[in-house]
Order: sequence, then structure tokens, then C-alpha cells
Amino acid sequence: MKNEPQYKIGKFLRLSFLLTVVLLMGTGCMQSVPIKRNFPEAPNAILQACPSNLKKLKEDPKLSEVSKIIVENYQTYYECANKTSAWIEWYNTQKKIFEEVNEK
Repeated sequence: MKNEPQYKIGKFLRLSFLLTVVLLMGTGCMQSVPIKRNFPEAPNAILQACPSNLKKLKEDPKLSEVSKIIVENYQTYYECANKTSAWIEWYNTQKKIFEEVNEK
């Protein structure tokens, strides 16, 4: 029974060490690290307007050829313009939503 006080001190040291480790681990888990996320940027080629690679008239065209080329050019241009403007609108809307959510 001579070692009884040393046994109590050793037990106390082990418990205090264990308690310190648990507290340190708990405080480490409670800390949050802010992570900044950025919305991916769209390539510049996608954000630009449609190129003007429309059909051109030949010399001395017939009226039927003129009207046909005009219709094809209108169709080509407006298809591209609608796709491009719709994509740009979608992208900007998604970016705005992303930024609003990540501000909080």
C-alpha cells in the first residue's frame, strides 16, 4: 500500500491527459474553415455574338435566288442568335444564383 498515493497521481495524470486530448480534438472539429468557391467562367468564344458567315449573292442573281438566300441567311442568323442569347441568359442566371447562395 506504499504506492497508493503514486497510483492516484498517475491515474489523475492519465485522466487529465485524456481529457485534454478530447477537448483539443473537439475544439478542432468545431472550427470551420471558410472555402471560397468561384463560379466557372464561360469561354469568351461562347459569349461572343454569332459570326457573320452568311451566304452572299452572285453577280446578276435571279429574284428567286435572292429571296432563297435571304431566307436562308435569316434562318441561319436567327437560329444562332437565339441559341447564343438563350445560353448567355442561362449562364448569367446560374452565376447570379450561385453568387447569392454563396454570399450567405
